[in-house]
Amino acid sequence: MRIGQLAAATGVSRDTLRFYEEQGLIRSRRLENGYRDYPDEVRELVDYIRTAQKLGFTLAEVGNRLPAVWNAAEPGPAITQLLGEKLREIDERIEGLRALREQLAVRVALDCPLVKGTP
Repeated sequence: MRIGQLAAATGVSRDTLRFYEEQGLIRSRRLENGYRDYPDEVRELVDYIRTAQKLGFTLAEVGNRLPAVWNAAEPGPAITQLLGEKLREIDERIEGLRALREQLAVRVALDCPLVKGTP
């Protein structure tokens, strides 16, 4: 499948597909005329990448974890584990933001919120 066909099938721009390829997330082979030719399974892979991004994964995280998931005999448990890890990470960030909010609320109530020694 050529890049235009893949773009149309996935709703992803050609530039995005080229970027994914530069990052090593997808692969194509070059035809004699220099056109990219993608195997059919790349469509599913692009859908996976887009879904992962929507769930808060960075492209670096996708790239680091993709081979283990993609090559797993049963990808379901591997994906469940990754989602659980991301959920824990988000919970930690939320807790950190709550603590930061509390500190800011205390400082807002002070006459001079940036004085040294203030909590």
